Amino acid sequence: MSEPASISSGIAQRYATAIFELSKESKALNALEKDVDALKDALADSAELRDLISSPVYSRDDVTRSVGALAAKMGLSQAVAGGLGLMAAKRRIFALPQVLDALRAMIADDKGEVTASVASAKALSKAQQTELTKVLKARVGKEIKLETSVDETLIGGLVIKVGSQMIDTSIRAQLAALKNSMKEVG
Repeated sequence: MSEPASISSGIAQRYATAIFELSKESKALNALEKDVDALKDALADSAELRDLISSPVYSRDDVTRSVGALAAKMGLSQAVAGGLGLMAAKRRIFALPQVLDALRAMIADDKGEVTASVASAKALSKAQQTELTKVLKARVGKEIKLETSVDETLIGGLVIKVGSQMIDTSIRAQLAALKNSMKEVG
């Protein structure tokens, strides 16, 4: 792991632990989970927010004010809003995506859940998501929380990541395997 990445993950882990412990202490884990999901969605949807947290062009005061306004507008819990404010004031807001990932993992661990990342060529229907959740729950033995995404380069099939395991049933992977076996033949 590169040094900046390890420093960033260390920073993220410390902030996530503090926010998680404060939320747990005040019995606000449900609010924390909603806040994490809302912030994840906001980061995915807003190029301006991604730019704000990663660009050194913005002053510390601008970032702190913007993050405070965002927290108020989104109605974030006190622990999350305070954590974001502190991260902005200390110029650590760049670690927000890693903090959210760490928080999601802590919440899932506390609930006895496992997060499964599923990439598919087309968006999965509710029925498909429900069936996939049942199958993964039977295989893993824990409650499953699906994180779905669409990757049209898969052509068809799914790529499922549960913890350190990956199941790749995509047509792209099958074609790559066929291509490799054809190279070996001739």
